Amino acid sequence: MRWDVVVLGAGSAGAAAAHALAGRGLSVLALERKPLDAAGARWCNAVPGWCFDASDVPRPTAPEARGGPPIHLVAGWGPERVRIAGQDVLEVDMRHLVARLQRLATEAGATLRGGVTVRGVVGDVVHTDAGAFRARWIVDASGLHGVERRRAVDRRDLCVASQQVRTLADPEAGRAWFARHGAAPGEILCFTGVAGGYAIVNVRLHGDDEVAILTGSLPGLGHPSGVTLMERFVADHPWIGPVRFGGARAIPVSAPKARLHEGRIAFLGDAAVQVFAAHGSGVGAQLVAARLLAETFAAGGTPADYSRAWWARYGPDLRASARFQLASRHLSTDALGRLMRAGVMAPDMVRGPLEQRPPRITPAALAAIGAGVARDPGALLGLARAGWTAISGR
Repeated sequence: MRWDVVVLGAGSAGAAAAHALAGRGLSVLALERKPLDAAGARWCNAVPGWCFDASDVPRPTAPEARGGPPIHLVAGWGPERVRIAGQDVLEVDMRHLVARLQRLATEAGATLRGGVTVRGVVGDVVHTDAGAFRARWIVDASGLHGVERRRAVDRRDLCVASQQVRTLADPEAGRAWFARHGAAPGEILCFTGVAGGYAIVNVRLHGDDEVAILTGSLPGLGHPSGVTLMERFVADHPWIGPVRFGGARAIPVSAPKARLHEGRIAFLGDAAVQVFAAHGSGVGAQLVAARLLAETFAAGGTPADYSRAWWARYGPDLRASARFQLASRHLSTDALGRLMRAGVMAPDMVRGPLEQRPPRITPAALAAIGAGVARDPGALLGLARAGWTAISGR
C-alpha cells in the first residue's frame, strides 16, 4: 500500500499532524518508536489558548487542563518582580494531550503504530524494523534531530528543562513559603535568571496536595542544567514530597530551520525547531503548524509550499523570539531587577510573549516605560548591553 503521508513520530506534533491530515481525507500512517501510550512528553506544559483555536484541536478540559493562573516574574530570587494576569495560557498535562491527539487521529481515519523504529528514508520509502512503507509525502515529527539527524544543534542553543509534579509533604509549610514570596494560592512564582540570564525555576501549588515545578537553563554556556536546578530546589525545600509524574529533555531554542523541507520530507515540531525560544515552549507552535501542513497537502501543495507558507505566517515571530532569547542569556539579574523597579517591564509588554505573541505596545505600556525611564534613565542600559552582546557574537 502507498500512503498519502507517513508521519514519523506520534507525540504531540506527530499525532496532531496525523489528526489534521486524516481529517482532510488523506491516508495517513504514523509510526512511533515507543509504545503509543509512552509517546511524547510526560509532563506539564504551558500552551496559549489561541494555539488550540488556530489548530484542529479543541481547547482542553480537566484533567488535561490544569488551570492558567497569574504569574509573578521574579528577578533572581527576588524581591523585584512584575505580576502578569489575564494571559490566555493554559497549563496542560501532556500525557492527556498526546492521548487525546492520538485518539482524534484514529477517529479521523489515521493508522497509528507504536514500537516501530525507523531506520531511514530513501526516496518515497520509509524503512523500518517492521518493513518498508511507501508514501507520497513524509512528515518528520520525530524530535530534536529528526530521524536521520540531519541538523546539528549548537550546544549553546539547547535548553535542558525538567518538569515534575510532586506531592506536598507538608502542605502548611508549602503554603507559607508561597505567602512569604508574595504569591496567592494557585499563582505561579517564576524565578528568572537564577543560573544565567535564561534560567528559570517556576513553581506553582496545584490543589491542596501538589506542587508543579519547572526548571530550565543553558548548560552549554557552563550553567547547571534544569535537572540539576530541580534537584537543588527540591533538596532545599523539605515541604516538597515524592514525584507523581514528570520528565526532562533538551529543547532547541535557536531560530527555526530556514527550510522546513528536504525533498518529499516536511519537518514539524522540534525537528523544525518550531519553538517559541523566549521561554522554550513548542507545543502551541507545532499544533498550528500541523494544521497549516495539512491544509497545504490537502490543497495539492508540497513540503516546499508548506515551508514557505509557515515562514510567511508564523516564522518571523519565532525568529524574533530566538533573538530575544539570545539577548536574555546576557541579561544580569541586577539589570532585570532594575528594569522591574523602574516599571519598564510593564505587564502589557510581558503578557504578549507569555502568549507566544509579539509584545503589546499599548498606550499604558508606553506610559509605564516612559515613566520608568524618567525615574531611572539608566534602566535600559543593561538590556541594551545584553542585546548588543547577542548581536555582536552571542
